[in-house]
Amino acid sequence: MPSVYDFEVKMPNGENKSLKEYEGKPLIIVNTASKCGFTPQFKGLQELYDKYQNDGLVVLGFPSAQFGNQEFENVDETTSFCQVNYGVSFPMFAKVEVNGDNADPLFNYLKDQQKGMLSKAIKWNFTKFLIDRNGQVVGRYAPQTEPAKIEEDLKKVL
Repeated sequence: MPSVYDFEVKMPNGENKSLKEYEGKPLIIVNTASKCGFTPQFKGLQELYDKYQNDGLVVLGFPSAQFGNQEFENVDETTSFCQVNYGVSFPMFAKVEVNGDNADPLFNYLKDQQKGMLSKAIKWNFTKFLIDRNGQVVGRYAPQTEPAKIEEDLKKVL
């Protein structure tokens, strides 16, 4: 059975990284944006990461400018912004598209595993996917869902 660990993603420096590195760890995968009304959710995501990283949790952030072009052009600006303003220490990756013909294969897989309310398309920045230790998608959360609201579900996969 396929899992998120079967995918490779791009690092901010353009190098490929296999998600196999996170095998056996619960994940929160989120499409982010630095200039969005939901950007303060970086704080909540970092709080979950800080609280549960010793239990194996890893948060993976994927910047995207697909919704209202709310991301910096340069990914170095993105990572710097996240670190300076929200203390983000969880892994951030290269900018991706999450919908359409150029959608990153990881996000196509995530959407196929957990559809949204009306369709599988991601509607906006900060859509969050919860992944269990087997690499299976066990939850999808809307952009307006604060990270703290998924903590109970997260505890079940820790």
